[in-house]
Amino acid sequence: MLNNKLPMLITGLPGVHGYNCFHYFRKRLGDRVIGIKPAHTEELKYPGVYGISAEHTEALKHLFSTYKFKTVIDASGCCALNSCEYNPQLAALINCEFGTSISVQACKYNAQLIRFSTDMVFDGAGAGHYKEEDRICPITVYGKTMAQAEAAILNEYVHTAIFRIPLPMGPSLNGHAGAVDWIEHRFSRGNPATLYYDEVRSNVYIQDVIAVVEKFIADFQPGIFHLGGPLPLTLYEIGQIVNKLGHYDVALLKGSLRKEAKPIPPRVGNLTMDSSKILKLLPPTMIKPWPLDEQHLPTSKDWHVHREKRFSAGALKAALYGYDNAENPRSPLNWYGNPDYFAV
Repeated sequence: MLNNKLPMLITGLPGVHGYNCFHYFRKRLGDRVIGIKPAHTEELKYPGVYGISAEHTEALKHLFSTYKFKTVIDASGCCALNSCEYNPQLAALINCEFGTSISVQACKYNAQLIRFSTDMVFDGAGAGHYKEEDRICPITVYGKTMAQAEAAILNEYVHTAIFRIPLPMGPSLNGHAGAVDWIEHRFSRGNPATLYYDEVRSNVYIQDVIAVVEKFIADFQPGIFHLGGPLPLTLYEIGQIVNKLGHYDVALLKGSLRKEAKPIPPRVGNLTMDSSKILKLLPPTMIKPWPLDEQHLPTSKDWHVHREKRFSAGALKAALYGYDNAENPRSPLNWYGNPDYFAV
């Protein structure tokens, strides 16, 4: 059904969106799925993966000229908040200018373009439940440059679907660029993580994001869409889940209010999203709560301290990265930690 949508380009391979989309679609559709990673990235030395950094506009043009892509999934960007704050010029290059260059080429070749954006185009100062038409008001350099990218991309190519994603729950290439794996990376090394009681996000399983992308490729709808899960959680609650399921030292999880945080980076508040617009286009069970199992849902600030049940060693990744990997080829558990994934 997707063969007439090929060739396909997926950018931003080191991040959660790009890393997992590439693995799924490359396995599913074969060598007509091409990936872009930053030129300095040593990993992902697969056929069909090109090292093209944000400043390499001529290389990008040549790639489009060679393949004449019909579908582009743009997951490029840098979400490292501190890095963006301290180097706003580089953040603008990676988060805005590169995405705009991609949209120019997608327009030239009349490709379907799906661009991943972020809930951090809002500040979270109110009660959340943001809709697509709400006024954007980013307070971080990351959010500002991603908001600028939305406007620039749509100005270049109106035939674009922009997905504003909160925290995509899945693995990343380096093992600490996603929400869960960053927290686990710190806990597993005995390092504390300070997480906020009053920063709220609409988390979503990455395998559900992949399902939505696949549906849009087959039945494209341009526009801006909020794509968040139905179960808002604070960053502290996310930390509780990782701490408990991973059997990490409870003392490593530190809770804080945003007003107690350092001034850089600025902290967003309630970024819960109203995703009713996109949900009307999807099967009713495509977007599931994160975490899916209610026993993994915190009920108090010391919920993670009480460990009456011992979870299996793989419970953390099974519950928080992919809930049904045995049946679902979109689950990252099929490829994460599996160096022979493409060889099978």
